[in-house]
Parts: sequence; C-alpha cells; structure tokens
Amino acid sequence: MKNKLKSTLCLLFVIIFLLSVVFGSLSIIIRSSLADSGYYTSAKAMCVMESSSKRVLASKNKEEKLAMASTTKIMTAITAIESGKDLDESFVISPKAVGVSGTSLYLRAGEEFTLRDLLYGLMLISGNDASVAIGEYCGGTVNNFVDMMNKKAKEIGAENSHFDNTHGLDSKTHYATAYDLALITSYAMQNETFKDIVSTKNTKITNADEKSRYLKNKNKLLSSLDGCNGVKTGFTDDAGRCLVTSCERDGMNVVCVVLNCGPMFEESATLIDRAFKEYHLIDLTSGYAFKNRIVVDSGQQEYVQIGTYGKYLYPLKNGELKKVSYTYDIQDRIEAPVEKGRIVGEVKIFIDKDLHFTEKIYTMENVRRNSIWEKLKDLVEKW
Repeated sequence: MKNKLKSTLCLLFVIIFLLSVVFGSLSIIIRSSLADSGYYTSAKAMCVMESSSKRVLASKNKEEKLAMASTTKIMTAITAIESGKDLDESFVISPKAVGVSGTSLYLRAGEEFTLRDLLYGLMLISGNDASVAIGEYCGGTVNNFVDMMNKKAKEIGAENSHFDNTHGLDSKTHYATAYDLALITSYAMQNETFKDIVSTKNTKITNADEKSRYLKNKNKLLSSLDGCNGVKTGFTDDAGRCLVTSCERDGMNVVCVVLNCGPMFEESATLIDRAFKEYHLIDLTSGYAFKNRIVVDSGQQEYVQIGTYGKYLYPLKNGELKKVSYTYDIQDRIEAPVEKGRIVGEVKIFIDKDLHFTEKIYTMENVRRNSIWEKLKDLVEKW
C-alpha cells in the first residue's frame, strides 16, 4: 500500500514538473515574441496612441479602470488653463492648500503666486499643494473644480475615467483607463501653454515677495528620448509607478501611457521607439485621383477647375497603404455662370472598407455665362 502511494506521489510530482516546464517555456516564448515585436510591457495597462488621428498603435488592458496617481494632474492642468482665469494674475494661497500630503511645493498660507507659476509647480515637481491651490482659484472650491475636470474629461471622450481630486492620491472612485489618459493627453498637447509647461526641464518660480523656488522636471525622458516633449510621472501605493509620455518626430506625435509599471521610463522609451519605427504619418489626400476639371455649359470657357482644400493625416504601417481606397461623386458638367467655391462633388477615404474621411469638391474659379450681355459687360469694364 505504501509503495503504491509512493509511486502515485512520484508520478504526480513528475506530471506537475513537466507541466511547469511546458507552461514556463510557453510563457518565455510568448514574452520573447512580444519583446521581439517591441510592444512587450510589464505594465498592468498600456496604450500607445498617435495624437492627431487617435489611432491606437499598441495596447494592453487599455480599458481597465486603474488608479493613475499624479498623471491625474494632466487633467488638472488642462482644466485650469481652459478655465478662463488669467494665468499671470497673482492670487493668495489659502490655508486649505498648505500641508497636503505627498509631493509638495511647500506653499505657505498668505503667499501669492500666479496661476502660471503654480502650473509649473504642478507639472514639473508634482506639487499636491499646488493642485489644491489651483482648484480653489479656478473653481471657487476644490469640489467645484473636480466637477469641471470630470465634465472636461467627458467632453474629450474619456468615458471610463472619474476624478475625485486634483492630485491623484488614492481613492476608490478615482480612476482612469490607459486609453482615456492617452485621449486626454492628446487633447492637452494641442494647447500651447500646456505643451510649453510639460516640455520644460528646469525653471524658477517667484512669489509676490520675490522669493524663488527652483524646479526640476521629474520626467527623465525629456533629456534621454529623442523628440520627447512631456508629460507626467506618478506614483502611489495603489497605482504603482505611472508615466504618460509625449514624443514628436517628423511631424508625428505619439502619446504613451503605462500604468503600474516598474521600469516605466525604459519601457515607455522602447514602446515609443517601436511605434515610430513601424508607423509613418501619411497625407491620404495626396492620393486623390479625380480629374481636376469639369465641363461648363454656356460658359465663356469650356471647363472649370475643381479641387479640395482639406488634408487627412493618418499613421500607417508599411504595407497598409494598399488598404486605402477612394470613392468620388462628381458632377459631369455645370451650367454657367459658375462661382468659385461652388460644391460639385464629394470624395471619401476608406481604410480596409472603414470610412475615415469625407470632404467636398469645389470649383476653384469663376466662369461667366457666354451671352451677348456678358460680352457687352466685359467691353464696358475694359473701356
């Protein structure tokens, strides 16, 4: 009986060992494959997005709602900048903004700073006290300002995120998705003030008493990653290490979000480099292939020039251009007189049968009617 039990246990041990080897090897193969593709990350969630088109270039758990620590302050900053408040008007720091836990600018009650200076303190060194002062000034109360943040997030399209505070300290109902943070950042980077602040490596802010604080940006990638122009680091116990990065090369801007990622700087740089290696921003309107003129009936000239005004830039991988197709709906002819800017058709751009862009086709010049009265009018004008 004992020998049988011993044999059974040995067999079970061998099976467990073999399974662990098989699954371990499979895990290594999958991890290696992902690493070879350039998009492996240890982050709990990740999203790489091209800013202008909002195309997701790579992702992992991009819709999972997670704590996002001080990357919250991206939403705080853009809400404040767009609040209508004068960025260069000084205001008094209230006692409520003093002694906020976590990273601090060490504000003192009664100090006076401009909103612009506090935004630098918010985004470069992640001052939690600065976030409260900004909220009070721009919203009347912090609660009102947080409501403004949530409203702005919804306007941007961040439907799966919710903000409880201005700084990102942990709260059960304070969360975002990697995808939403990429959307919010893509929106914020269109604002020149925001872009200037988050791309600043070092600066000095001075209160109304001429006392200065020197600020050094915590985002190491600003100095080490080609084209990096922002935006925000973060850490709390619940969120882990978080980083939102923006990078621009050859006219294309890429935003990378990693949430709960130990090597956040290294992995973000790898993800971004891979995105720029694989994707290129293409003006798809350059592929239009319709005739640039149509017949004019009863006109002083036989044809009128037609064309478009728009541009549609979209990131494509090598080989994806063959998936792009166009449809044209254009009048064959038009009756004179013709005014410049008259709509004579429409063009649509499809990628892999999905409609991406539509624009009108216009006449690009005037054409008068070919009549005796028009000829007399021309003679009078020339005379």
